[in-house]
Amino acid sequence: MSVLVGVSLIVVPLLFNAFYAALAITFEYPDILRQPSRDVLAKFRAGGTRLVLLWWGLAVSAVLFIAIAVLTVSVIRAADGTLLLATVVVGVLAGLVQALGLMRWPFLVPYLARTASDASLPAAERDAAGVVFQSFNRYLGVAVGEHLGYALTGLWSILFSVAALTATDLPVWLSLAGIVIGVVLMIGSLEFVGPAEPNGWAPAGMLVPIGYTLWSVWLIVLGIFVLIG
Repeated sequence: MSVLVGVSLIVVPLLFNAFYAALAITFEYPDILRQPSRDVLAKFRAGGTRLVLLWWGLAVSAVLFIAIAVLTVSVIRAADGTLLLATVVVGVLAGLVQALGLMRWPFLVPYLARTASDASLPAAERDAAGVVFQSFNRYLGVAVGEHLGYALTGLWSILFSVAALTATDLPVWLSLAGIVIGVVLMIGSLEFVGPAEPNGWAPAGMLVPIGYTLWSVWLIVLGIFVLIG
């Protein structure tokens, strides 16, 4: 079991970052989201099937985090039962909401991109595709995938690390790092909350990429310790 857990902790973040990097190169993600909807949809359509599959792969990598949330129970199985249950539930929810947010790209956005570029349709219908795109981007992307996803991922990292402090032989510094990274992700989840909703809270926007990079490295290091433990 420890081999499966360790390999999963290493492979899943590498897979997620590989798809993310490919999207950054081929689709200018996430900067492209600041462009007008019509331009985003046109570039998406130009990307063809390859781009759709990249988005599908990123969404699947989020689903795989659900497996990590379940598998890592074996690492902290000696922890308090309530803490153990909370860690699993929060981890499963973290993977689920991020997957739900990302799944709009391989299944909804292709249709919107086709509609927006179809000259045979009335202009009003083509313009409506842009409105729908922004609506789902704000709801499934920002609210579900980012706000809830970042917050729950951060909370899972904190809960797991607290459990590891009391119930494992993992290095203390590794658990403390997980707690700090979890706090960073939870702060990052506030980027579009309240007064910052229209344009985002700049400090949070800066923290998110840093936090997720550190989080990925933390998972990989955790996986290595599980393997050699």
